[in-house]
Amino acid sequence: MSRSCGCAAAATPESAGRIAPTQPPSTSPEATDNVPSAGVAPSATTTIEALTQTPITGCETLTDLTDPAQALAEFYRAFNSRDLALIANNWALSAMISMDNPLGGIKRGWPEIRAVYEQIFAGPGRVEVAFFDYTLHQADELFYAVGRERGRLEANGRALDLAIRTSRIFHMKEGRWRQVHHRGSIEEASLLAAYQTAVRATGDGVAR
Repeated sequence: MSRSCGCAAAATPESAGRIAPTQPPSTSPEATDNVPSAGVAPSATTTIEALTQTPITGCETLTDLTDPAQALAEFYRAFNSRDLALIANNWALSAMISMDNPLGGIKRGWPEIRAVYEQIFAGPGRVEVAFFDYTLHQADELFYAVGRERGRLEANGRALDLAIRTSRIFHMKEGRWRQVHHRGSIEEASLLAAYQTAVRATGDGVAR
């Protein structure tokens, strides 16, 4: 099994948002919510600030899965290294979880979601992505991440650059964050068709 963590998918920091340090509530009409830094018990509301941001690739050192960014990094490590066991560890393995992505459509429950990852990992194509231009929103026992994935698919001697809008929801369960929903979409129709064909192709390059 390949153990690449996908560092090649992203290299430089981006200007975007992330969970901001705790701040007093603002009376400004532009203010949204007031949120603590990652790893601190959340308040009912959150504030998102524009900060210099390093994309999440899965190459990060994982030390604290109560940190939202670390839970995301665990997922990208698992995906980019085709580690289905680690993917399963990242998700909450219940009938209540769901996924809506460009390959599988709407899937509910771990058996259906697992089948999508098995299809991706078993094909001849190699996919690596990084998460960037994101914000993290945390309240009580939930956090959600909204951003973009960029990466590359290589299959049958061809390469395809990917651009995917992505959101993920995590629930605090068993003392750590576990994923309960994923939504991904590709805006460009031709890119979507090329991605679906490449991932669904067999070793002879023919889609089944």
